Amino acid sequence: MKITRITAFVALAGGITFFALLSLTIGPMDMPFVKVCNILLERLLPAGVVTNGAVGSEGVVIWDIRLARTTLALLAGGGLAMAGAAMQGVFRNPLADPGIIGVSGGGAIGAVTAIVLGSRILPGDFTARYAAWITPVAAMAGAISMTVLIYHLSLRRRHVDLVSMLLVGIAINALGGAFIGLVSAFVATAEELQTVTFWTLGSLGRATWDLILPAALFLAPPLLLLPRYARPLNALALGEEDAALLGVDVPRVKRALIALAAALVGTTVALCGMIGFIPLVAPHIVRAAAGGDHRFLLPASALVGAALLLAADMAARTVVAPAELPLGIVTSLFGAPVFLSLIWKRNRALERA
Repeated sequence: MKITRITAFVALAGGITFFALLSLTIGPMDMPFVKVCNILLERLLPAGVVTNGAVGSEGVVIWDIRLARTTLALLAGGGLAMAGAAMQGVFRNPLADPGIIGVSGGGAIGAVTAIVLGSRILPGDFTARYAAWITPVAAMAGAISMTVLIYHLSLRRRHVDLVSMLLVGIAINALGGAFIGLVSAFVATAEELQTVTFWTLGSLGRATWDLILPAALFLAPPLLLLPRYARPLNALALGEEDAALLGVDVPRVKRALIALAAALVGTTVALCGMIGFIPLVAPHIVRAAAGGDHRFLLPASALVGAALLLAADMAARTVVAPAELPLGIVTSLFGAPVFLSLIWKRNRALERA
């Protein structure tokens, strides 16, 4: 059953608000909802307006740790989901995922290189001063480099061939996995191996305001620009030839969409590691509820992705507390069954056709 867009947006906004507030209250040190609100108001309002907020460590936990982590979850989940919706539109395949263009593999190569080889290559004073930035910058550089390489390898007569891009992306991701395995087995120390393992499985544990604020500058342009390609994506759903007849510059649009999706995925990989299934599942939830019009699908997918990643992070923090599950494991546990069900439904539909 289809629902109206306004109803869907209201429901999504309410769900995100609920999960965001809930994420601030739960954790190894649970806090009442009223106290959390007082802490936030105490920080946001002028001094003296709120006098019954938290003091000391409680304010640090809420503002500097949990709110930063919640903000990163919203940004990363929204970016991954919108990139997934865009890639499904470009490939005209509801099972497409931005990871197939090799961005995740490139980011993994850059991040693992920084984790394992950074201290061996870079000067000690440099690594000590910029330790928090080395891995994200290296992951971003790896993602961008691989995207450029894959793009050039996929050109046929100066046009991007999507089948070639798919195959090259699969090969790059395989090379990235092999590189991580070799470095982990023969080069990394025990401490570095633990960091690599945790990073490749995804985590929001590195969230700090010093990282989130610059990251927002990388995420904001693609998040704002992608919805402007909603009409070309709707035209591409009819086929490239029909889209061209409708006035769409198909090669330029494909280049722009791939670049914007790569920027979103590369940034989130740099900040959170490799998190799967959010780009695949979120657009399908929106498509099932309100249809496939990209004017609604792109922004709504971002909201659904943000809510899903926030819920997954809460589960990762609480299921085995005080320990923490890698975020990629949680998203895979609920994403893999959804993916299998999509394949099953698709096969059934093809059999009936």
